Amino acid sequence: MSEIERTPGGARGRCRSVTYGDFVWTVGTGTGASVAEQTRSTLAQIENNLKEAGTDKHRILEATVYLTDMATKAEMDEVWCDWIPDDGWPCRACVGTDLAPGDLVEVKLIAAK
Repeated sequence: MSEIERTPGGARGRCRSVTYGDFVWTVGTGTGASVAEQTRSTLAQIENNLKEAGTDKHRILEATVYLTDMATKAEMDEVWCDWIPDDGWPCRACVGTDLAPGDLVEVKLIAAK
C-alpha cells in the first residue's frame, strides 16, 4: 500500500499538496491586486508545489479554478493559457464562488507523478 505524503500549508488544518501513489493533489492562492496578478502568483505557487512533489505542469490531469467574479474569467484565462504547455491541456472547470477575503482566484488540481 502506498504511503500518503502531505506537505503542510500556511494555515492550520490544510496541506498545500498531498501525494498518494502516482497522483498529486495541490491547491494555491496568490497575491496581487488584480485577477491576472493573483493568477500568475497562484500558478507559480502550484508549479513549485508540483516540483516539490516530483512532477510538473505537463502532467496535470484536472484543474478547478475558483473565481470570486466570473466576469474576470477572460483575464484569468489569458494568464492560464500562457502558463499551460500547448501539449498539456488538462480537463478544467471554472467556478464562481466566495473565497477568503482578498482572494480573487484559487486553483486546485490533480497531476500524475
